[in-house]
Amino acid sequence: MKLKEYRIPMPMTVAEYRIAQIYMIDKKSRTESKGAASTDEKSGVEILENRPYTDGPGGSGQYTRKIFHLGSHLPRGIRMVLPKSALMVYEEAWNAYPYTRTRYTCPFLEKFYIDVETHYFDDNGEQDNVFHLSDAELRQRDVDIIDLVNDHIDEKDYLVAEDPKIFRSALKQRGPLPSGWRSTNISTPIMCAYKVCRAEFAYLGAQRRVEQFIHDVGLRKTMLRAHRQAWCWADEWANLTIDDIRRSERDTQERLAREMGGADPGSAAAAATTPAAPANPPAPVAAAAA
Repeated sequence: MKLKEYRIPMPMTVAEYRIAQIYMIDKKSRTESKGAASTDEKSGVEILENRPYTDGPGGSGQYTRKIFHLGSHLPRGIRMVLPKSALMVYEEAWNAYPYTRTRYTCPFLEKFYIDVETHYFDDNGEQDNVFHLSDAELRQRDVDIIDLVNDHIDEKDYLVAEDPKIFRSALKQRGPLPSGWRSTNISTPIMCAYKVCRAEFAYLGAQRRVEQFIHDVGLRKTMLRAHRQAWCWADEWANLTIDDIRRSERDTQERLAREMGGADPGSAAAAATTPAAPANPPAPVAAAAA
């Protein structure tokens, strides 16, 4: 199991980030999902549950359960030979902001999971151990600062409208962000998302290589682009309230249920076929002593 801590400074407050994050996830769910006649061609997100919870991770918050359909992200030749269960990744998320917990699993791969815990603070990412990791975990941990302004982004993912060096928020009156934007001499507010990520792919011969790929591509690359978008979409979410966001999430859930060919999430059929979510996720697995 590979453990890594990502720290993602953002040019906003923790209160602003709450809206920015939920808006970004909701928008990406709407724009990056595509239904299809067959399961192997589906691509995007299917939202199974989105409801409040109590007595769970972080106390009380919002629970979501989703299926990520890999579908068109894989070559057709590979889709044809893989079982349908291999084309789906399940996500469970517990959002008790400013703490969140997310867990990814795949029915086809029993020895695979990704577990992400996040704390959000109004600082520049200087805190050393916000997760109270053990000495063994600290010896194994890698710390990686994701800089949305200066880190490289693939050419195929680059959009001028999503470039923090170019974008200026008319509503927030912030930006463009210079290369030294995290300097204490800059007046822009700064908060940080601290994420401890545990990735396990316990299959002999491929574990180290696949776990490294999960961190490099599945996590770091994805988080870099998503946080650039969260900031550069600021004028879309700046005037929204949490109630506005929750209404949009419900609309998205219903729309995706139709597009992805699933049951209406509020219907009796959906309730009958969707098992109840656990009150708590499995406890994080402690890292082995180095």
